[in-house]
Amino acid sequence: MLLGALLFTFIGSTANLYGSWRGQNIWKFNARTATVFLVSFSILFVLLVFSKTSTIFSRIWMGYWVIITLTTLISIRLAAHTLLGRLREKGVNKKKILILGISPTALKIISTLQKKDWIGFEVAGVVPLTNQCKKEPWLQATDMPIIETKDQLPEYISENKISEVWICLPLTKGDLIQDLLHQLRHSTVNIRYAPDMSDFQLLNHKVTELAGFYTLDLSCSSMHGTNLTVKKIEDTILGLIIFIAIIPTLLLISLGVKLSSPGPVLFKQRRYGMDGKPFNVYKFRSMVVHEQGENLVQASKTDDRITPFGAFIRRTSLDELPQFYNVLQGKMSIVGPRPHAIVHNEQYKDQVQSYMKRHKVKPGITGWAQVNGYRGETDTIDKMNKRVEHDLYYIENWSLWLDLKIIFMTLTKGFINKNAY
Repeated sequence: MLLGALLFTFIGSTANLYGSWRGQNIWKFNARTATVFLVSFSILFVLLVFSKTSTIFSRIWMGYWVIITLTTLISIRLAAHTLLGRLREKGVNKKKILILGISPTALKIISTLQKKDWIGFEVAGVVPLTNQCKKEPWLQATDMPIIETKDQLPEYISENKISEVWICLPLTKGDLIQDLLHQLRHSTVNIRYAPDMSDFQLLNHKVTELAGFYTLDLSCSSMHGTNLTVKKIEDTILGLIIFIAIIPTLLLISLGVKLSSPGPVLFKQRRYGMDGKPFNVYKFRSMVVHEQGENLVQASKTDDRITPFGAFIRRTSLDELPQFYNVLQGKMSIVGPRPHAIVHNEQYKDQVQSYMKRHKVKPGITGWAQVNGYRGETDTIDKMNKRVEHDLYYIENWSLWLDLKIIFMTLTKGFINKNAY
């Protein structure tokens, strides 16, 4: 128990478990606590095995110890987080911050901190840093203190017991940021930089330490490392189970396609996959055989190329079932952005902002856009914008639970849709 406690403390320190909780998501913090404890116990158990002393200890006792200790660790932290939140709502243990710069990011910070006073940050003043240094319309309705000039910063910080200064300026204001840091060179307050990036469409943005340097990730995929492994396991297990289960359905649809019109059962088309690598996507043929040429025309509601049986399998999304073979190939995922025809990629990549970021993950049979109604023909740029917006949301917020939620939504309402034709 003593060695376990020492291991937990050491590993917890390296995992920043004993840093400030203020403003953190308590559930993510407790997930980190559980991870640190389980890693500590695993190391301890390995030491017991290699020292041939594991037989001395009762397995039942060790099981109780793991469950009770982990439950207690998380319960204490939840209780402390709740208590601190209640105290901060009453004005105890609050930190005063000063906002430098009025930008969309600054306004969001001010609004969030005013609504969530349990976090414990109080905006004690704003320095607009505009040419006229006048109050912004959003601030006119508040009693927020406004500092007219940055030359007053050191005195204001000292007189009002400011704990932290948050600089909310765009990256283009490098000279002004340096000037502000020079103004604050004698101050001991915490200085943080919350860059205004409202003009950028970012993806999975965070701070990453690489080779001893801190980088601000602007557009990076979350599908790497452990996440990529989890995604592969999910696709392999679920894909194999579903593929085996739908074999009778695949045979019946194949027969229906063959009898409905002359031509092959399967239709294959080149699409872009992960990292923009092309692959063949498979579907049941739902149209009469024809030369599509270089100008690919999307299927429309009154498209005379679609066979009667093809209309049925398109309306019920059964034409997509062969793509589970693409999943087993490793070319696609069960859940992800839908793959578009290459000619459509070339068409929209310059018309829709961040369009090609969809290819930072594997394309999917179903996706967040599809279960939210954005599927079928994209005959206007607004429809494609909405689809891409939902695809980027999925990539930014990916989790195993989100995948399972999308699969469940697909089963309940995603097969038949008014836009599927």
